[in-house]
Amino acid sequence: MKRKGINWFCTKFEKSILFLIKMLVYAACFATFFLLFSIDNREIIVLSRTAAVTLSTYVMILILLTGIYGRFDVGQRKKKAIVFSLCLAHLLTDLVTYLELSIMKTNEANNTTFRLENFGILFAVIALQFLLIMAFTSLGSAFYFYVNGAEKCLIVTSLQDDAKRVEESLKGFRRRYEVLGICAYDDPDLEKRMLEADTIVLYEVPVDVRTGIVNFSYQNLKNVYFNPHIADILEQNAKRITVDDVSFFASQFHTITFEQRIIKRLMDIFISALGLIITSPVLLIASIAIKKHDGGKVLFKQRRATVHGKIFEIYKFRTMKENAGNYSVKDHDDRVTKPGKFLRKYRIDELPQLFNILKGDMSLVGPRPEMLENVEEYTKELPEFRYRLRMKAGLTGYAQIIGKYNTSSRDKLMLDLMYIENFSILRDIQLLFQTILVLFKAEDSTEAFHDED
Repeated sequence: MKRKGINWFCTKFEKSILFLIKMLVYAACFATFFLLFSIDNREIIVLSRTAAVTLSTYVMILILLTGIYGRFDVGQRKKKAIVFSLCLAHLLTDLVTYLELSIMKTNEANNTTFRLENFGILFAVIALQFLLIMAFTSLGSAFYFYVNGAEKCLIVTSLQDDAKRVEESLKGFRRRYEVLGICAYDDPDLEKRMLEADTIVLYEVPVDVRTGIVNFSYQNLKNVYFNPHIADILEQNAKRITVDDVSFFASQFHTITFEQRIIKRLMDIFISALGLIITSPVLLIASIAIKKHDGGKVLFKQRRATVHGKIFEIYKFRTMKENAGNYSVKDHDDRVTKPGKFLRKYRIDELPQLFNILKGDMSLVGPRPEMLENVEEYTKELPEFRYRLRMKAGLTGYAQIIGKYNTSSRDKLMLDLMYIENFSILRDIQLLFQTILVLFKAEDSTEAFHDED
């Protein structure tokens, strides 16, 4: 009886309890920074200008960065992803506020010349925040899955091979999803099997068929996940308008404006030049490692397609044996050299493309430039693939941040079209910040094609 009462309470107030846990983790990290730094700087916890400025800076930067990297959304993402994103957001927030505090302490009453505040305290703050984030994320995740069992999912598709890939993705979130099975969209027992599930996952189901399945799911209170088609991406940006008494969704042709082109190009020049300066030691070490390994060329050049189909030569650090075959990397590919494995894992092989960006061949953010052989092959399979060439090719983008090296061509296409149709300068800045997270999932993001792909 007592257990039933606890279950009822947790279920009834689930959102409130999760919100409380979320506020506690932010408050605990905030208190850690200000209480520890108040040991040497009492003015940051009393009513003063220093306290007001540092407090407002900390809060604003944290809100901005958690909006970019991800918030405390237990149950929606894996614990590892939440911990990484929150730790990175708090780390950057700590560094900015720490630097600001050091600057504000440079005055006649404190430090006549600029010096950094106690670095040991900063290290202690970061370590304690990391432990707090791990503890609260584990607590929040445990509570979420105590209240919510795994969603029973039925995968509905037209292709069994695609369904297997979706099944593997869902099984990667085993506490959130339980796959009941795979069913063809034209199976006569489809509706009966749908009634046994909590969630219907549609992948590569024709749009006209999908409409009927969605209506049946809505009627029977089933969750629906479906992979987008071009019409869905256009509908995302559609505006609701009324002509007389008739309602429409208006989807207008989206293009980058002249002003946006100028700002985007100036960002490319400034950030790529700065990036080359900052990473110059890494570029030098990588060049020496490649040359020392086999004495071959340091840079690898390859023809790629960019905006309007224009061809250019992309620069990368050579990660394979010289004169190796020109096809996508597979598992345990013997063409990849020893230093090449490390360079590919952490995306260091992509750094020379900063020269491409400086030259104007590429942009920092945009659809990834594919090999010409792949463009021809993918366009035959997916005629919509040519739509990616409406925007200049980029070093990073949705497909690089969300996807993997071996993400299917269709899913990459949809991610690229989402970027093109939702383009804004602010979104470019957000994606540049999010690119840092790719380093934390190096194993996943650089996963090669399997032999059967």
